[in-house]
Amino acid sequence: MELRLTVNGEVVSGAVEPRTLLVHFLRGHLGLTGTKVGCDTSSCGACTVLVDGRSAKSCTVLAVQVDGCEVTTIEGLAPDGRLHRVQEAFREHHALQCGYCTPGMIMAAVSLLREGRELDEGAVRRGLEGNLCRCTGYRGIVEAVLAVAGATAHGPAPADQA
Repeated sequence: MELRLTVNGEVVSGAVEPRTLLVHFLRGHLGLTGTKVGCDTSSCGACTVLVDGRSAKSCTVLAVQVDGCEVTTIEGLAPDGRLHRVQEAFREHHALQCGYCTPGMIMAAVSLLREGRELDEGAVRRGLEGNLCRCTGYRGIVEAVLAVAGATAHGPAPADQA
């Protein structure tokens, strides 16, 4: 099947088998290896990307299901080479260790922050519960998300920065 979608702001197309998972299309066809394959069962969240602005586990989405959609991967958060504010907050709050879960965790955090609701520690933990980290204990991750949420509490963040 032929599919056409926008990935990280660029229109792309390609022929795929109907059973091709989005994660494999991104990694294999487009070379976007920031999206990780962690479990293939949707349990870990390492493959999280944004589809039309909302987080989705790309190991459970067929590539043909996103035909015509806009997909953002971790590579698309910093198109000009400057870190996105969530990426910067992860760095500042030591929210990563091995880094394997980090791209998916950041994408889920971006989606959570874009919802625009008031966040506290419990809400952040619930909002990210579909993403697993085996290294950090989550403290730095929660602090990073809360730091960005606090910075945007005085007004909506630009769509490309929340």
